[in-house]
Amino acid sequence: MPSTEEGIGAPVTPRGRARARMLRTGVLLRRAARRVHRATIAKIALRWRRSLQFKTVLATLLLVIVAAGGIGAFLSHQIAGALYEERLTQFKAEATSGLSSVKENFRTTAATDREGTERLVSNTLSLLEGRGAETPRRYLLAPLPDQENLFVATLGDRITAGSIPGPLSDAVEGLDPDGEDVVHWSAMALEHGEPGLAFGTKVTLPPDRSEYALYLVYDLDTMQQTLDDIHRILWIAGGLLLAIIGTIAWVVTKAGVGAVSAAASVSEKLAAGELQERMEVKGEDEVARLAASFNHMAATLQDQITQLAQLSRMQQGFVSDVSHELRTPLTTVRMAAEVLYDARDGFDPMSKRSTELLYHQVERFQALLADLLEISRFDAGAAEPDLEAADILGIVRDVVDATEPLAINNGSEVRIVCREARVVVDADPRRIERIVRNLVVNALEHGEGKPVEIAVATNADAVGVAVRDYGIGMSEDDAARVFDRFWRADPARARTTGGSGLGLAIAAEDARLHAGWLEAWGSPGNGACFRLTLPRRHGESFAASPVPLSPQDTPLPSPPKALTAAESAQREDHNA
Repeated sequence: MPSTEEGIGAPVTPRGRARARMLRTGVLLRRAARRVHRATIAKIALRWRRSLQFKTVLATLLLVIVAAGGIGAFLSHQIAGALYEERLTQFKAEATSGLSSVKENFRTTAATDREGTERLVSNTLSLLEGRGAETPRRYLLAPLPDQENLFVATLGDRITAGSIPGPLSDAVEGLDPDGEDVVHWSAMALEHGEPGLAFGTKVTLPPDRSEYALYLVYDLDTMQQTLDDIHRILWIAGGLLLAIIGTIAWVVTKAGVGAVSAAASVSEKLAAGELQERMEVKGEDEVARLAASFNHMAATLQDQITQLAQLSRMQQGFVSDVSHELRTPLTTVRMAAEVLYDARDGFDPMSKRSTELLYHQVERFQALLADLLEISRFDAGAAEPDLEAADILGIVRDVVDATEPLAINNGSEVRIVCREARVVVDADPRRIERIVRNLVVNALEHGEGKPVEIAVATNADAVGVAVRDYGIGMSEDDAARVFDRFWRADPARARTTGGSGLGLAIAAEDARLHAGWLEAWGSPGNGACFRLTLPRRHGESFAASPVPLSPQDTPLPSPPKALTAAESAQREDHNA
């Protein structure tokens, strides 16, 4: 009993299962063919984009194909036309002569009965038929449609009246049998599609002068074979020409493009730090001179880079050594300054002022020394972040509390804008606190007593902290250089406090250690904004910051109420 599939009423036979397997196999093969086709096209497109040699050779071959195709089509058309015209002239002369002779024989015959007429037709028409190898020809004698009581029926060898083109049969039917000997001709297709030429005229047969259409058909298959042979030769010649030109293009382009490819490869290795790589020099031609010049340039660059690297290492070592060596005498000087500072009330006014200046400048010197040591660690590549889950909002609040005396002294109000209760991120709390403290202190020093806003926001990938002041601001050039070491904008204003000139440079290095951004924006007279953006999880990337940098950016949605530093501290105390 044949089995049936569930849900289908018709039985499934072994033949049906085999057909289903064949269909599934066909579908899989078509899918595989499409995948292979797409992969091939992708590989060719990739090679076209990356290989100048492949592009040059392929473009040359395409141009040769177009040119050879055009020339071949022109030659084929001219040869076929010339051959056809030659054969048409020859066949037209032969057909006209033969048909005219037959027509004259029929007109002057003495046959008076059917038997004599049939013998006349058979003997006469047999002379028209040719079966040579050069150009076979056949005849057809067909009565006209309006003739009756005919002595001779249709005569012909594998040719019928229906195979004669209609325009030719109409033209022959309209001829005057007693007029001049006129022969019409037309191209036609024979029984198997072979090309042919048909020539026709109208004749009369005795004894009642019945009218017939007489056709002489030439088989042009030999001429078509000749044309096919010519086409085959043209195809072979075109293929050989394509192969020769392709080989020449490959060899010529390899000589030039090979040098460019070698130079590109060596350049990539030089850029990767392999400064000892050089191009191979062969001969004395232009390519060899290019390789020699390239090698000379690479050697010069290597020497300069080596000298700069040595100078940089010497500079870094000098800064590190001097910073370490200054710590001991600086500690002694600071201790002495502290003793003098504590006893300043017993000094005369000039000595008291000198003691205060000494104490504050020693503090600045110690801060500068600490920053130099930190910079030397960054330069040596020894700085590593101590990552943990840190609350950025808590760090911001701690910085605001620590800088509150400076804010009160400058008359600025610090506001924290955040819609979250906690903003946790993988970070080094000490370094993040140092970044935020630098930004807040700079905002307070340049804010001219106006409010300072700290916006904290987060999205799925990043956390942003923007410190905005409305003070003297800075230009675009200043914003581009503000993170350079020992660089300061000169707003022609007195500074209440002085930094080392390395604070923002260290902040930028700290942000880079976290794979984050530290950006600056400013406008003279409209204040400045510094934005720190960090990835929420270490090792992940982000595309945009959740807080705006400039007023032209999309503004951050305002919270229900902005918190001042005092309100933030009160809320923390209440929560505690």
